[in-house]
Amino acid sequence: MTKRTAAKYKLDRRMGENIWGRAKSPVNKREYGPGQHGQRRKNKLSDFGTQLRAKQKLKGYYGDLTEKQFRRIYTEAERLRGDTGEMLIGLLERRLDAVVYRAKFVPTIWAARQFVNHGHVQVNGKRVNIASYRVKEGDVISVRDKSRQMTLVLEAIGLAERDVPDYLDVDHNKMTATFVRTPALGDVPYAVQMEPNLVVEYYAKN
Repeated sequence: MTKRTAAKYKLDRRMGENIWGRAKSPVNKREYGPGQHGQRRKNKLSDFGTQLRAKQKLKGYYGDLTEKQFRRIYTEAERLRGDTGEMLIGLLERRLDAVVYRAKFVPTIWAARQFVNHGHVQVNGKRVNIASYRVKEGDVISVRDKSRQMTLVLEAIGLAERDVPDYLDVDHNKMTATFVRTPALGDVPYAVQMEPNLVVEYYAKN
């Protein structure tokens, strides 16, 4: 597992939601924030606070992207024709680490980033070790032959807590996933509600 495991569960507790829908999330036991005063932090959020939380939650979901990375993706989404929130989700889901995670080749988004960085993944037969690499429709993502029997991979395939979305065509026997199409917000199987419209409002004002 990656070094981000502790931070992942801290994010769950800070948001008060089981963001990835995982059985081990501490929110399943305590639905309040961490720390001595966690139970007293249920005050109603301002509009700014609501928008900021939506941004933190979406950014955290994809492996706690840095603000610079996330802002760059948002800026690109803003330039595209169509709804900026929908475009933002589409760009995030086209990241190679996100595709590896969605295909259930690994159990978490953090593991996906590490898996890609360590050279276990190929795109159209060529090794790619950049987690932020953006896949295109029709691209075939595969796990290298030498990596297919890793315990991490075998355990991930058997996970019952999430399904492969229909914008990916996955063959776990061959360990390949074809990126069929760029998804809209309603196509993405988030475990909790994501509100990219609030993220757009946040950046429009800040």
